[in-house]
Amino acid sequence: MKKLIKMTLIVALLPLILLGCNQSSTSSIKLTEVTRSLFYAPQYVALEKGYFEEEGLDVELQTTWGGDKTMTALLSDGADIALVGSETSIYVYAQNSKDPVINFAQLTQTDGTFLVAKEPKPDFVWEDLKGSTFLGQRKGGMPQMVGEFVLKNHGIDPKNDLDLQQNIDFANIPGAFVSGDAEYVQLFEPTASTFEKEGNGHIVASFGEESGNVPYTVFMTKQSYLDENEEEVQKFTRAVYKAQQWVEENSAEEIASVIKPYFEDTELDLLASSIERYKGQQSFATNPILDKEEWDNLKAIMEEAGELPADIPYEDLVNTTIAEEIIND
Repeated sequence: MKKLIKMTLIVALLPLILLGCNQSSTSSIKLTEVTRSLFYAPQYVALEKGYFEEEGLDVELQTTWGGDKTMTALLSDGADIALVGSETSIYVYAQNSKDPVINFAQLTQTDGTFLVAKEPKPDFVWEDLKGSTFLGQRKGGMPQMVGEFVLKNHGIDPKNDLDLQQNIDFANIPGAFVSGDAEYVQLFEPTASTFEKEGNGHIVASFGEESGNVPYTVFMTKQSYLDENEEEVQKFTRAVYKAQQWVEENSAEEIASVIKPYFEDTELDLLASSIERYKGQQSFATNPILDKEEWDNLKAIMEEAGELPADIPYEDLVNTTIAEEIIND
């Protein structure tokens, strides 16, 4: 009788025991992204295909809309990991931060913006920009710095050859272009293709193709978080790598179907064509390693824009150990 009671209790408690085991094996991570962008397709693949869950991670994603807000969330512990441009880690370091922000997994390796003209430009050349009104991005942010870098490479002085407007918040730039007088604008996908389809603009060039490889958007965290949660960061990076490989191996249409929940207002065919454009210019990194050549290119772009606060060594803010171990597993 006693054995029967014990067995009954064990059976009754088994779900609770299993639940407790599952809870203890799952780690929660607060992840913030600088914007919602098709450019970050591998991140959404990792979430939708359950790669983080396979690693025992419960990842909560929030969008903070802007580099400053994203970094504030990370530094104030409102986020554990941030997806944002590497330039932000340099800005923090240059302020003598006692807890530097470390780049540990690269997601995109080119600029993700496209030059969009209000009127059709079938024979566009960069010289056409001279004397035009150009709706630019936030001063000191990667889109604007890369944009200026490319323009200068084509003999255009952004400050003197353009009417450069930089007084619009990132999230409001598309609407301001449609309603305003600007003749050109930098836009990410799928907004650029949406504008083209709706007749609000015409894609005439790619800044990503023009600027070379840079650590454009990278997963980063504070050194203290990395020290205290190295295993979680390893699992996170492994999930990202799985997603990067899946994106590399699958078609734009398949990728679009997986990440559609993050872009409910965009038609599937438009998502697919935008993804194909990014794949075609190799914007999605195929592994999480941020190499020194990319870091040096970033610093050159920042210096050209007059935004490099200090020559920060690669080794100070980039950790490739975790990514290398995962790739070599």
